[in-house]
Amino acid sequence: MKLLNLFYFVLIVTFSTPSFTQDANDENVDQEPTTVEALLALVKEGKVKEQAENVKREAAFLASKNKQASILAAEKRELARQEKIADKLEAEYKANQEILRVKEEAYKKELGSLVELFGHLQSSAGEASSMFADSITSAEFGLERVSFLNDLTGKMSETTELPTIREIERLWYELQNEMIAGGDVVKFTTTVIDVDGETSECEVTRVGLFNAVCDGKYLEFASSKGQYAFLPRQPAGRYTKSAKNLGSAAGGEQVKFGVDPTGPTGGSLLANLIQTPSLAERAAQGREVGAAIIVVGIIGIAIAFWKLYSLYMVGLAVTKQTKSKTASSNNPLGRVLKVGQDNFKKDIDTLELRLAEAIMAERPSIERGISVVRIISVVAPLAGLLGTVTGMIVTFQQITLYGTGDPKLMAGGISQALVTTVLGLLVAIPTTLLHSFTASSAKGIISVLEEQSTGILAEHSETS
Repeated sequence: MKLLNLFYFVLIVTFSTPSFTQDANDENVDQEPTTVEALLALVKEGKVKEQAENVKREAAFLASKNKQASILAAEKRELARQEKIADKLEAEYKANQEILRVKEEAYKKELGSLVELFGHLQSSAGEASSMFADSITSAEFGLERVSFLNDLTGKMSETTELPTIREIERLWYELQNEMIAGGDVVKFTTTVIDVDGETSECEVTRVGLFNAVCDGKYLEFASSKGQYAFLPRQPAGRYTKSAKNLGSAAGGEQVKFGVDPTGPTGGSLLANLIQTPSLAERAAQGREVGAAIIVVGIIGIAIAFWKLYSLYMVGLAVTKQTKSKTASSNNPLGRVLKVGQDNFKKDIDTLELRLAEAIMAERPSIERGISVVRIISVVAPLAGLLGTVTGMIVTFQQITLYGTGDPKLMAGGISQALVTTVLGLLVAIPTTLLHSFTASSAKGIISVLEEQSTGILAEHSETS
């Protein structure tokens, strides 16, 4: 029984102790214990090796512990030294703060009333810098003055450095130079940016701070490049004509020139003038409906004038015929009189019918085209109303898609709505007047024919 318990103990020790190395296992592979005494010896040998390894590990741990303790002690000493340095620097900082406060108070006391002066100089330099950056004179004088003014503004905003007398004098000089340039009309040659982005030499005429022209075209100042550039779109011809006259004028010669006085960069008046659409552009805003109204209006007016001319010539012929006793077939009255002469000997009823028939035959040629003018005068405003409705539909669609935040999105539909209405009225008004003139002229000629036929009937009644 004791042997069995000993065997179980050996098994438990064997499987619960991880201290057996691979080498020991390899060595014991070939030396299998055959007896209990051999097994006990093997276990004893393993425990000895384990104890030796544990002693070695403990010694290494103690050595590492001592090393870490020395490192910790050194770090604590360094921490204490840095804390002393920090306390020293904090004390020096507080002392410097106090010294700085005293120096600032002395600085302000020494400046006295100059503080207000430097404040005015700073604001003046800042305003001048923003003004010179967009001034048309910068293409002539350069943008270096803008950099100088920005540096001067930054210097006066600090308390460590004061502007020099020379810098203050230059500020006065630049302001005075810009003031003088505002009243000068000068010519000089410089590079100008074309519409396609290319640069070329051009003789520029600058009119004060308002406008600059070259080759009869207005210029704008491109502040990002410091150069003049041709306006992408020029104003009306009368303004460019005056600009051309100004560019070709000799010294001391007075010429008319359209100056925009609203700003140093050309101003809002010139910009609005440029953006104002021309007559053709306004008509194009009517789109298809507007084009149809214009075409129909031209046709109606042409027919009306042609009809007025033809009625005028017929009226002259009829007037000439009234003064002649011989009936001529080249005018309506002559043809009616010839019918009266041919049927004069017949009874009065027959004569009346023949005259009425002759007048009815002449009426279509006299009234031809008048109804077309009348129809156009009625249809034109209706077409304008159609354009108005379609334009408002487009506007409402844009409002539905994009909202009302950007008015430019609605401008197209509103323009179409308004322009077509205007075009319809512009066509309706003259065509209505022309229709009235042509209808009255035709009615006058027909009245003459009826009057002469009545006279023939009266003459026939008297003779019979």
